[in-house]
Amino acid sequence: MGSDSNRLDAILPSVIKPARYTGGEWNSIVKDWEKTPIKFALAYPDVYEVGMSNLGLMILYDILNQEKDVLAERVYTPWMDMEREMRAAGLSLYTLETRHPLHQFDIVGFTLPYELNYTNILTMLDLGGIPLLVKERDDSHPLVIGGGTGTYNPEPLADFFDLFVVGEGEEVILELLDLYRQCGQHKQEYLTNAARIEGVYVPSLYRVEYNQDGTVREVAPTHPHAKRVVTKRIVDVLPSAPTSVVVPFVEAVHDRGMIEIQRGCTQGCRFCQAGMIYRPLRERPLEEILTAADELLAATGYEELALVSLSSCNYSRIEELVEKLLKRQGPNHTSISLPSLRMDSFSLKLAELFQGQRKTGLTFAPEAGSERLRRVINKVITHQDIVSTASAAYESGWHRLKLYFMVGLPTETVEDVE
Repeated sequence: MGSDSNRLDAILPSVIKPARYTGGEWNSIVKDWEKTPIKFALAYPDVYEVGMSNLGLMILYDILNQEKDVLAERVYTPWMDMEREMRAAGLSLYTLETRHPLHQFDIVGFTLPYELNYTNILTMLDLGGIPLLVKERDDSHPLVIGGGTGTYNPEPLADFFDLFVVGEGEEVILELLDLYRQCGQHKQEYLTNAARIEGVYVPSLYRVEYNQDGTVREVAPTHPHAKRVVTKRIVDVLPSAPTSVVVPFVEAVHDRGMIEIQRGCTQGCRFCQAGMIYRPLRERPLEEILTAADELLAATGYEELALVSLSSCNYSRIEELVEKLLKRQGPNHTSISLPSLRMDSFSLKLAELFQGQRKTGLTFAPEAGSERLRRVINKVITHQDIVSTASAAYESGWHRLKLYFMVGLPTETVEDVE
């Protein structure tokens, strides 16, 4: 093990939820540190139970560990008590699989989900023994790269990251690895060549000028390999769903099996960042979902399976899919959940399919209190849609509905809220 295990074991009894920091979970992948040439730390800037619910991290963990010359290990932000104990004991932030500190990895890849996580990134770099600023690092330090929805506005983090991937990462991560095999030991050469890859933004190869009010006036390339416009990466066909996923020791925020049944959305709600970022719509074939469900549940023991997408009911064969899944998994007492639903596409037939099954609750997002305001944000759901959907759900055995609303939308009035 890389980190000082004795000192680590000594502090674990003094923190809440010590199982966040032990590693050794079911389906975790531990490769030989000495014999594996490329060492990749997958970093999520939030606590363990939040990061373990992130499907994107599961996908990258699966893809990277399929490469024979790559080991991919996970690391999350420690809670405040653990950070305090680690600093007092002189321990570096480490990955769960082999307990090696972050500064010993070749590449540290952060998922950037939300702006509120950004300070956690700095905590993880500092605690992991990596200088915060790119200009303070040399070839002896890991490459620090970022991906996820936060990269669509990367400039606030530009001083801390060697490169960003804008868009979907399943294909570009392998292209970046191929380049690392060629010239990864020479950081500047690597970065100038990485800038040629579609979807890659290397901040050090650009000059950013600001207006007096602090807004960006221009982002201009300073190297011939740097593109003036960085185009987001899109995978044409969804890669295979990960099925042998790590089962957490601590109950995760989404403690269930997950299969992405489609990516993207056609609704065009004006407030929705994800609906714009993940376009175009791509569906996973029904038979592929059924096979993945069999493998996932067998490998993990989960008793709930979530069909994940931005709007699960808009999957073109959703009723057929649910019917076949319930027939295959129902005898195992597995419940099927649809975590993201539109009230104008949830059908009575779909509700009836769940008759007799264990109900996990339904979640809908009307977003605004009045039809007028919903039209403003292009969420075309009527009051009758809401009432009809709730009635169909209750009649089919659901007793718990969760509704999401937003406050503070443009043109909102007191009448809209009331």
